[in-house]
Amino acid sequence: MQQLKKISLRLLLFILILVVADFIYEKTFLKDDLVLGNAKVLLSLLNAQDTADVIYVAESSNATYKESDSSKKSICQFTADYFPSLVFKPVQKEATHAGNYLLLLNHIKNNCRIKTAIITLNLRSFDASWINSKLETSLLRTNVLLQNYPPLINRFLLSLNAYHIKSDKQRDEDVLNHLKQDPLVFPYKFNYKTAHEWDSAMANGGFVNADGSWNNPKIELACHYIKAYAFQINTETNPRIKDFDEIVKLCKSKKIHLVLNLLAENIQYADSLVGKDLVFLMKQNRDLLMNRYNKDGVLVVDNLQLVCGYDYINQNWTTEHYMQRGRMKIARNLATNLKQLYPKEFKDIKVNVEGCYSNQVVIDSTLILKALKDIERRIRSTPEWLKQIEKKAKERNITIDEMIKLDAKYVYDTETKK
Repeated sequence: MQQLKKISLRLLLFILILVVADFIYEKTFLKDDLVLGNAKVLLSLLNAQDTADVIYVAESSNATYKESDSSKKSICQFTADYFPSLVFKPVQKEATHAGNYLLLLNHIKNNCRIKTAIITLNLRSFDASWINSKLETSLLRTNVLLQNYPPLINRFLLSLNAYHIKSDKQRDEDVLNHLKQDPLVFPYKFNYKTAHEWDSAMANGGFVNADGSWNNPKIELACHYIKAYAFQINTETNPRIKDFDEIVKLCKSKKIHLVLNLLAENIQYADSLVGKDLVFLMKQNRDLLMNRYNKDGVLVVDNLQLVCGYDYINQNWTTEHYMQRGRMKIARNLATNLKQLYPKEFKDIKVNVEGCYSNQVVIDSTLILKALKDIERRIRSTPEWLKQIEKKAKERNITIDEMIKLDAKYVYDTETKK
């Protein structure tokens, strides 16, 4: 019995030392370690907890600007202009995705000032190239410091390199395997079974100059678009789906309004360089995400086709970096949708965002939803059609209901173009 008391006392003393050491570390070295460990984004979140009504969680799309822009404001700042009585604060780090956001949001205290979390929903973050990016090892290292453990324990785990480390060669091989093996399933006949086949065909003289020579710059850019967007989200295996599912649950448990801001992609260039088939895949993935998350109190804001091709900063690459007008368009669309949550706080402002797709700044989907429901009823009442749906759902590893929605959207898009 005496021995047990000694052990208990020593254990309590050890725990007390750890608690005191963690407190001292948090007050002295933590901030420097977060900066050195590329995790200062956590400081942004912690600072926002008691000072912000709305946080905007994002990667580099939020604040990247072009030097010639007359205003360098971020999407978050442009959106905040519509809500002068609310405090918006950005929580951002380049190249991050939902897996990083989930760890960050876990740090939000219950009953803090934050009432709404806007999170960027980046279509490319669901593709193999981003999931297996060479930047992922660095992000995993950062994630160690973002875990919801006592900071001293996180620092100890970091010193042990307690995260998954892959070589660049391994990551390249993983990307290539996905491009070669992940099937592309269209509701119509298509020449290529995988993105790799499609990419190879484009690389083999996809664009030819007037003199018969290959237009290599155009071919290279078209191949970038194929590798970035020629994929179909598998809801069973895609890690970003799991991350966003957890984010939805987390925000619900913390009683925080969740707004997913689906970012604009360069649909114009995808169409002109590769064609309607690639645009179909981009829209199909958009529709899947909208159908999955735009319910149960979650608001999904669709910006996919909002920004003109010439309003992207990077004209020779696939990114979500927008010039001033592009950021203003996304902000206006976001603010118009946020009005549902903050009708009294919303103050409309006049901004010049004219240009292609400008009529889509405010999206009223009532008539579209009605038309989609009618098509879904047609599918369910047609045995032959429903049988094809079941087959495609099995190939995609998604539910029959999800496949019906995707097919209905494809039929709607086709019929409205006639």
